[in-house]
Amino acid sequence: MNEKYNPLFTSWKIGNCEIKNRIVMTSMGGTSIFGWMEPNHFDEEAANFLLERAKNNVGLILPGIAMIRDLLFGKWLYKGKAKFRRLKEFMQEFHKTGAKMFVQLTAGFGRSLAINDIMVKAIHNKALGALLKPVINVSYLTASASATPNRWDDSCISRPLTVEEIHEIVEAFAKISKLLKDADVDGVEIHAVHEGYLLDQFTMKYSNLRTDEYGGSFENRYRFPVEIVKAIKRECGKDFPVSLRYSVISKTKGFGKGALPGEEYTEVGRDMEESERAAKYLQDAGYDMLNCDNGTYDAWYWAHPPAYMPENCNLEDVKHIKKFVDIPVVCAGKMDMATAAEAVKNGEIDAMGVARQFLTDPEWVTKTIEDREDDIRPCIHCHNACFNMAHYKGVANDQSLKDNAGMARCALNPMTMQSEKYKIIPAKKSKKVAVIGGGVGGMEAARVLKLRGHNPVIFEKTDSLGGVFVAAAAPEFKGADKRLIKWYEKQLKDLNIEIRYNTEITSPEQLSGFDKVIIATGAKPVTLHINGFEKAIEACDYLTGAKQTGDKVVIIGGGLTGCEIALDLYKKGKTPVIVEMKNDLIAVKGVCLANSSYLREFFEHNKVEVHLETKVKEINEAGVVIVDKAGNMQEIRADSVITSVGYIPAPLKSVKGEYVGDCNGVGNLRTVIWRAWDVAMKV
Repeated sequence: MNEKYNPLFTSWKIGNCEIKNRIVMTSMGGTSIFGWMEPNHFDEEAANFLLERAKNNVGLILPGIAMIRDLLFGKWLYKGKAKFRRLKEFMQEFHKTGAKMFVQLTAGFGRSLAINDIMVKAIHNKALGALLKPVINVSYLTASASATPNRWDDSCISRPLTVEEIHEIVEAFAKISKLLKDADVDGVEIHAVHEGYLLDQFTMKYSNLRTDEYGGSFENRYRFPVEIVKAIKRECGKDFPVSLRYSVISKTKGFGKGALPGEEYTEVGRDMEESERAAKYLQDAGYDMLNCDNGTYDAWYWAHPPAYMPENCNLEDVKHIKKFVDIPVVCAGKMDMATAAEAVKNGEIDAMGVARQFLTDPEWVTKTIEDREDDIRPCIHCHNACFNMAHYKGVANDQSLKDNAGMARCALNPMTMQSEKYKIIPAKKSKKVAVIGGGVGGMEAARVLKLRGHNPVIFEKTDSLGGVFVAAAAPEFKGADKRLIKWYEKQLKDLNIEIRYNTEITSPEQLSGFDKVIIATGAKPVTLHINGFEKAIEACDYLTGAKQTGDKVVIIGGGLTGCEIALDLYKKGKTPVIVEMKNDLIAVKGVCLANSSYLREFFEHNKVEVHLETKVKEINEAGVVIVDKAGNMQEIRADSVITSVGYIPAPLKSVKGEYVGDCNGVGNLRTVIWRAWDVAMKV
């Protein structure tokens, strides 16, 4: 192991609980030991997930949030003791790894609950709400400190929790914590004065307008989390560790408006001055650790940083807050190991919090220890499977129920939280398989085939691997994407998979001697029937550097790729202009609000010109002619025009085989990689 990481592999204590190293797997929705949307139970899939990471040298593991009261049917977690008996048996096995586990308990979501269309209707229609109430009590689940707009649909107003309901929640925390202690769990983490969740909504002035003992003064606003920790200590004893998930600064300008890195703004949530006081106040109330980052759901990209956010984006604020407490402080948020190790060495933080990298590669800590960092499959911060709640104008949470029920999966690693469906099963008979196309779909199919014992051969018509993903990884903020391509190249080399470069397959005769054929030939750009379309630069030609642009550039298409191109151009000092037919940017399923809201707010803050509900009528030497929804025409002068209007499958029809990747249906890395497994496992 590189010696610069040594500070992360020293022991430390949370109260009297000793942790063997300073790597903390922070909580991720969907990995709860008690399940997620279904009625609470001991969840075998989550248990296997947690145990595998514990076996791979993690110091402290925090499972996904455990609802103190079920989302569906509303049963309290403390009811039903069988799951706690199962948990006690599991903890015996878990502790053999030397890791410790704190179960994270949540009071709820309040106005941050990612409501979908049926929930919106239930809020507005009292009859429907009453009909659904026995199954899903939307009014209770969205209840907050005060009557405030829901993050996902501001027409839905949360009702204030009653004092009686607050007391009921406090006692539930105490009862559940005692059951967890008796099950030999090492501690609990309270979720959360963090990210604008329910407890946080009580602490912040912009979301707490109460006039009773839970509103108004600093002490009243923080009363709820203080009562919780005191109740737990009363029930479990002062030596039972209680961590708090804590956002140092809210980074919030208002409802639905976050503050970008470096932006000057007026904080409506918790600023640093209040945080200095709050951290000490919460410590004195009884909390034994602060597990920190920044943000709220209104500034979601701080707590769930996409590729566009800087590495270690929360570190400076967390380092500052540590000066005001005596308890351990953990920092999370795109943490770089070397930077984290240096901060630990200097006593500026106590441990490094990591979440999504554990979804992508459960063995990354072990690989680091064994000096095999090149073998770590990198998280690319896409949120395509772990947290793909999409939101755009006119739509609340545009996420399928299946995805909501199955969070904490991984676009790059289908085995994550799906171990029964996706696992390497050795082939009964080794076959020679032709894989046509060396993009991500082709590479993943070949890798899985080889791991199963088959003999795949990749036919790639160019002189390099990666396909269209090479273009996607081109912007400077896509460093993790570039590392993923390098990871694939190394895996294929280490597995000794044959690659025939500069070889285009056009007929079945070229594949004589192969038992099976997998086709991964990708997609081709959509062509628009507008005058002068041929004058434009196609998105991939720009991204790969095949064609250059002038200073002012019109981008036709405000989807994810078009917006990332605009961001890339802006960072290069150019002037992008986005023209989009829909009523919002990135108005599609599957792109997490944390990702899309960053881009929308970046363009708004930096005054990037955006034309919504607008079509391009003509591309000419001077620029473009656009038409808005009212029929008004306008000419935009520009040096260059880039088209980013989507792709259509480009399957190889002259050869029969199973389609993988975009030639099967244009999607994202999740659809490409999961489909590669679906096909490769059947060979």
